[in-house]
Amino acid sequence: MSYAAPVKDMVFVLEELADIAKIATLPGLEDSNLETAQAVLDEAAKFNAEVVAPLNVIGDTQPTTWRDGVVTATPGFADAFRQFGEGGWQGVVHPSEFGGQGLAKSIATPCIEMLNAANLSFALCPLLTDGAIEALLTAGSDELKARYLPKLISGEWTGTMNLTEPQAGSDLALVRTKAEPQGDGTYRIFGTKIFITWGEHDMAGNIVHLVLARTPDAPEGVKGISLFVVPKFLVNDDESLGARNDVHCVSIEHKLGIKASPTAVLQFGDHGGALGYLVGEENRGLEYMFIMMNAARFAVGVQGIAVSEAAYQKAAAYAKERVQSRPVDGSARQAVTIVQHPDVRRMLATMRAMIEGARALAYVAASYSDVAHAHPDEAERARALATYEYLVPLVKGWSTEMSIDVTSLGVQVHGGMGFIEETGAAQFYRDARILPIYEGTTAIQANDLVGRKTLRDGGAVAKAILAEIDATLAELKAADAGDATDARRAFDAMHARLSAGRDALSNVVEFVVANAKGDPNAVFVGSVLYLKLAGIVACGWQMARAMLAAQRRRAEDPSFYGAKIATAHCFADYVLPQVIALEASILAARNGEGALALTEDQF
Repeated sequence: MSYAAPVKDMVFVLEELADIAKIATLPGLEDSNLETAQAVLDEAAKFNAEVVAPLNVIGDTQPTTWRDGVVTATPGFADAFRQFGEGGWQGVVHPSEFGGQGLAKSIATPCIEMLNAANLSFALCPLLTDGAIEALLTAGSDELKARYLPKLISGEWTGTMNLTEPQAGSDLALVRTKAEPQGDGTYRIFGTKIFITWGEHDMAGNIVHLVLARTPDAPEGVKGISLFVVPKFLVNDDESLGARNDVHCVSIEHKLGIKASPTAVLQFGDHGGALGYLVGEENRGLEYMFIMMNAARFAVGVQGIAVSEAAYQKAAAYAKERVQSRPVDGSARQAVTIVQHPDVRRMLATMRAMIEGARALAYVAASYSDVAHAHPDEAERARALATYEYLVPLVKGWSTEMSIDVTSLGVQVHGGMGFIEETGAAQFYRDARILPIYEGTTAIQANDLVGRKTLRDGGAVAKAILAEIDATLAELKAADAGDATDARRAFDAMHARLSAGRDALSNVVEFVVANAKGDPNAVFVGSVLYLKLAGIVACGWQMARAMLAAQRRRAEDPSFYGAKIATAHCFADYVLPQVIALEASILAARNGEGALALTEDQF
């Protein structure tokens, strides 16, 4: 089976949880209404089902190749990417003044999900281009914007992020790439960059590399890093392409998954220096690069949701057709499809519940981003931005960790056939494994959640979210289930488990704030657990809101909205209880106990 975008589910989240009607009242986003969202999502679903998804298996079995510095994309990718650009899909969220559609992030986010669910390797190219566009919009000069943004937004050119180097890993303070000023405003770049996604390929006319490097007089550490545009081909004043720049791909990596996406090693300056152009001010490069990284981190979280959805669809379809074993309740004498077996039903329901919770959280986070950028009131913008920034590590960290569990369950539903490559279940598992690693590992996201997102304001944003959860809990308590006893049971279960989760999150936030200075190891050894706990509670909050909305609209489509209530109930029963164990582990990590008690030589 091929991927089919769950458009109705997506529109439900946009309408009921992300409040697309409110987004459409913001200045500049008046066209980003429900009608537009429906039309855009319908077209995106069609494009991804017909053009992009059929290339997913091909990309896994016929990966991108490197030969003598030339990288050739998987057959069919270049034509699909041409159609992607011509369809305007790269520019959905970007400004109309540079050729984009200028729609809300709330509408762009489900489009990103569809693209990644259809073909994760293919979608990584536009993901990195989006990051380059965001960085140039924020810090680029008018000249750089005019020269590069229209081509990037049209999809004629692509963009990359060049951060790390062989000796640096995630510690960008160790970056050594040099940028030597030429006296005319340009620089010559020398160095090696690794792990550059879509750093070289044949799908676009030019590749715009955004590169971190040090100028000669730069201070040591992260405060001495600058950001440069280094195009593969130089661009003439008439916007035509000029000579090849001194940047070359010396190899691509051989990987566990996302095999069609070339991960390049790029060499700058072996033949006199690659010509580069400063973005913004010297020594502020990491600040600008974080704009790209934050955009990419959110998008990677959406990737986790996307690959999980694709794995779920395949597993559900297989479970409905695979006949094996008689039912445990004796309801049939013959073997039945495995979807009728309780444990398979549990696995599928858990997969669906985690996906829907993560999707709701991501779309709601996108709506906060829209408010942060477009609301006329400065205080509202600041509040929304703080909430969005708190949620980004949850979207990235929780959704990608969740994708490992969901894609693994997808293999398990298939049984032994899931371990056989021909079924396709294993590809999702392999592809997903990179997601908790790149754009900052889960631990890096968790450290960010602790340091920048919790300690910096004394837990104020977290406590504001807790107050919103309290309001949802009050709605659950007062909700009228009518004659639907299943809804009443679901409301009661969600209220009990979300309430316990809310208290656990509150306790952990207090622990983090109280102990970070006096016992930082105890706080940071549990930072990933804190991220997972907060992610589960935040998703549970959105599932509770979805449950309430579905009950209000149940008469319109009893099957669809009844499934929403049942899925939220499943989240309450099978996912939210994990929070209690996470809380216990976090609060136990005092005085060098537990994992910290083991000495280095004991490992």
